[in-house]
Amino acid sequence: MSEKSRLIGHKTLFSNLIYLDQIEKFPNKILLNGPKGIGKKILVNHLLNYLYSKNIEQFYDLKNNEYKTNNNLSLLISNNSHPNIFKIQKKKDKKIIDIDQIREMIQFTNQTSFNNKRKFIIIEDINLLGINSANALLKSIEEPNDKTYFILINNSEYKILDTIKSRCLEFKLNLMNSEAIEIVNNYFNSDKYIDINLDFINNYNSPSFLISLVNFLENNDLSIKECNIEDLLAYIIRNKLYSSDEFIKEYLNLFIELFFYKNINNSKNISFKIKKYFYLKLSFVKKYNLDFESFFLEFNDKLLSE
Repeated sequence: MSEKSRLIGHKTLFSNLIYLDQIEKFPNKILLNGPKGIGKKILVNHLLNYLYSKNIEQFYDLKNNEYKTNNNLSLLISNNSHPNIFKIQKKKDKKIIDIDQIREMIQFTNQTSFNNKRKFIIIEDINLLGINSANALLKSIEEPNDKTYFILINNSEYKILDTIKSRCLEFKLNLMNSEAIEIVNNYFNSDKYIDINLDFINNYNSPSFLISLVNFLENNDLSIKECNIEDLLAYIIRNKLYSSDEFIKEYLNLFIELFFYKNINNSKNISFKIKKYFYLKLSFVKKYNLDFESFFLEFNDKLLSE
């Protein structure tokens, strides 16, 4: 693993935020809105590392937009143990961000800041706020004190409350394809992107997904270049990974979409009617928390088996 973190993409926004800080007009309520897996959290980490190291010479390299990850400051930030930073994300055993997490945040904002420096509240996946937590958050962000700043992160495929959105300065984030390629290759420190099977390459799949996909394929001794979407789905079904592997569970819908995207116009047996049937059935299985096995057995029998 590299000892440096380099920001790829989002450089204009990063530069603009640094400029606003330099002229003492840094917004105290920011909403970062963009597709999942394009580096919104990485951008926030770079911003925090810069802001808390401005008086430390040669700590943050603005020329190359990078910082060392093995120093005390960056470790405190990444481990969520910095005294002036409070991060909120959904707990693994919960479906939403609950009111108790917001109450802890409010208590944090009422405490004296360490070294009299600014406090930052980072909330990930704000679409997962419950009604009570959203209302409690609204009260906090209405009139934050001069040293408290909120950065809210949202995956743009999800809608968020207008009452929260209207109180923040929103920045919409995207990546160019060349930046996505650079992120993947930078992560593996090699030209790995070119080896990924074309079934998984399009303008919508994020670098985060592609990195996880490559790791999954390599960990399961599957060929990055030869394993296509049909092969992957067959492997998932054969090993029942739809219920045991976190990566597979997270991207089940995407794998189904990729399959139909490839085959809907190339196969006489796969029609829009069949696509709609399986989409509705998958939605039903997920909505009522049913067993995926019957769904994938039927999917395999009707669409994958020759």
